[in-house]
Order: sequence, then structure tokens, then C-alpha cells
Amino acid sequence: MKLIADSGSTKTHWVLLNGSEETHCSTVGLNPLLVDEPFFLKEVESACRMLPCEAERVGEVFFYGAGCGTENACQRVDEWLGRYFRFARREVHGDMLGACRAVCGSGVGMVGILGTGSNMCYYNGSVIAKQRVSTGFILGDEGSGNNIGKRLLKDYLEERMPQELRIMFHDTYPFSTAEFLDRIYRQPYANRFLASLVSFASLHRDEVYIKEVLKDCFSAFFKQVGYFGEEGCLPLRLVGGIVASFGDELAEAAMSCGVELGEMTASPIAGLIRFHMS
Repeated sequence: MKLIADSGSTKTHWVLLNGSEETHCSTVGLNPLLVDEPFFLKEVESACRMLPCEAERVGEVFFYGAGCGTENACQRVDEWLGRYFRFARREVHGDMLGACRAVCGSGVGMVGILGTGSNMCYYNGSVIAKQRVSTGFILGDEGSGNNIGKRLLKDYLEERMPQELRIMFHDTYPFSTAEFLDRIYRQPYANRFLASLVSFASLHRDEVYIKEVLKDCFSAFFKQVGYFGEEGCLPLRLVGGIVASFGDELAEAAMSCGVELGEMTASPIAGLIRFHMS
């Protein structure tokens, strides 16, 4: 049996492959920069109960995760998985490689992730050959869910959001300024909270203000293509929840930035299944 995990900062999609049979379940995100070992193992145990599968029967584990972009982070997650899957061959990679394998397989391509966070790379068909440094949800993550949420919340608190939308925003999220700031600066998972505000943008996507916010955030993401030089001329394939919510807006922003888009998919899991079954 093979176990594949696609873990973002908000959600982890698990799939158990037993011959031609697939069993799916989901748990919360397991970014090793945001969770500790006991929490991680509790969620792994929960996934195995839902699938269901016995750890001793799993022969291979492939974990692709947000926050696993460094060797130290991958090693930490591998050690945690080893506590549970003691007899399995394990591979731990960043979510960026997972996205590349899902939409490119063994072909070359430019690939971007747009989910709770964001990233972009050039994939040579085997490894990530070029990638921008990911500066996280405070300094970077342009075009992502938390980037859009941050823009909405900042404009709301600083009274730059149009008044009618401010009233609707408050009705949807009836928090005081102090409570908002507490969620961002004192409580855990601020990135998830910011990303949760994207649903407001989706509901009011026809408003001129929302259109401008989305265009600004997506354009900032697409401008990163210039970093890749000649490779950046390849069609950019996109993976992530933002793709599912704002396909038209992404296409419009990409065109205005001179970026050609390729395949767009909300989740890499189907592609990862193909990759690991081939």
C-alpha cells in the first residue's frame, strides 16, 4: 500500500492506494513550521483511522508539504512519520515539488501554487531547477489567500474599503479592531485566519473595489515570472484553492502582465496519484 499526503498550511489531503483502489480523507494542514510533533502525530493517527489503514501494512509514504522547503524541515517531518510508519519507505518533499509532479509529470514547465500561501518555480522534469525564495505570509505570498485576506482586513481597519462593503464585512466578521489584531498577532495560525477572509472577496467579486484588490494581488504574483528569464516564457501552470475560486480574475491579471497560463487545477492529488502509479 502507498500513502500520499498533500499538505498545505490549512488542509492535508490524504489518499491510500491499495492496488487499483483509492481511499481519500482530509485533516488540518501540517506545516512543520506551525505545528509540533505531538499535534502532527495526532493528525496522522486520525487520518489512518478515517482511511482506514494499519501503519504496519503501509509500504511507502509520500508526503508533500508546505513548510517542507528546506532539508531540515523535510528531515523533521520524516522523523515524525517514522514514529508511526516504522516499516515504510518514506519520502518528504515540499509542496512545490508535489505541484510540479502533479501537473508536469516528467515534463518541463513553470509551475505556481496559489493557496493559503503562494510560490513559483521552474521544473526541469526531474527536480526544481529554479525557485524564488519564499518569504512567507508576512513578507511575501503574493496572490495567495492570506495575501488577499491581509489586503481586505487592512483596508477595512484603515477605512479604505468602501462604506457599503465595510458594513457587510463587519456583518460577516463582527470583531472589534482589538479582536482582529489579537487574531493576527497573538493567536496561532494567523495565515489561516487571513486566508479565511477570501470567501468575502468571492461573494462580492463583482464589486469594483474587490476587482481592484484581486487584480493588484494577482498582478504582484505574476510579476515574479520575470525572475525566471527565458524559462518564464513557458506557460505557467497553477495549482491551489485560489485557482478554483478566481479562475477568470487570474486569467485577466495574467494577460495584463503578459503571462501565458497553462493547466490550472485546485488540487494536485489526482496528478500525484498518476505520478506514483506510473
